[in-house]
Amino acid sequence: MATVLDRIHDAVQLLAEVSDTPRADAEFLMAHLLGVPRSRLPLHYGEDADVPEFQIFVERRLACEPIPYILGEWEFFSIPIKTRAPVLVPRPETEHLVEVVLEELRGKRLRSRTETAPQGPEIGAPPRILELCTGTGCVAVAIAKTFPGAQVVATDISDDALALANENAGMHGLKSQISNLKGDLFDALGEGIGPFNVICANPPYVEDDAFPGLSASIRLYEDPRALVAGPDGLDVIRRIVAGAPRYLVDGGLLALEIGEGQYDAARPLLEAAGFRDVQARNDLAGIQRIVLGRKQA
Repeated sequence: MATVLDRIHDAVQLLAEVSDTPRADAEFLMAHLLGVPRSRLPLHYGEDADVPEFQIFVERRLACEPIPYILGEWEFFSIPIKTRAPVLVPRPETEHLVEVVLEELRGKRLRSRTETAPQGPEIGAPPRILELCTGTGCVAVAIAKTFPGAQVVATDISDDALALANENAGMHGLKSQISNLKGDLFDALGEGIGPFNVICANPPYVEDDAFPGLSASIRLYEDPRALVAGPDGLDVIRRIVAGAPRYLVDGGLLALEIGEGQYDAARPLLEAAGFRDVQARNDLAGIQRIVLGRKQA
């Protein structure tokens, strides 16, 4: 019988036709089926590979299905997140959005300890976060799980996304902290919801003309509504920036994930809407990935 390593080698040769990371793909699939972390897979290389599902998984990957959909789960911010098509797969660059929000919450909490009572009833109140375009709910889950006490309202226009976001909130015991609402951006908010200390989003930001050039794994499986946003990719971002001031407290933070090369166009949008201290946060590749600004007091 073939060993685990033999099966991985065979899969790598096949997956090289459709993937830029065939070895990683094969190892993720095998590790999942063996029920071990990928880092410990070498300990099982010499074992008999009695895992018939592995070939089924490889065939799904050969059809360009993303690994997170095949596994049904993906790690985001060191947290397991349930995944399934067509809801957008959590991506590492979006973790920078979470980092920006957490930095804001931690800074506000630190300042509240030194504030004096005359400054108002908001001192010490649980921070309120609005996350638009929540998708799997990975951002809301990461914020709520890392910052207990934070109250997150998350919205999405997709029934598929909201069902998955609710599952992820429930899996991590966060339904008391996260409210998932259906609607188009701010339209999901009913009377009396808000204002918020932070509004964040990983909105659609791919240019219309760029969609055909995306990988087959994206084009064939992920919801285009979560990706494409007009000729310059900024249609949804414009709407968020225009609507955010109404729902932010004075001095509240707006943080948005953007595409490569979009900061020079996004920054003037925030400034024109009255946001101050507009700046970018780079991802690990040095790309200006997050645009953030603060509502004028």
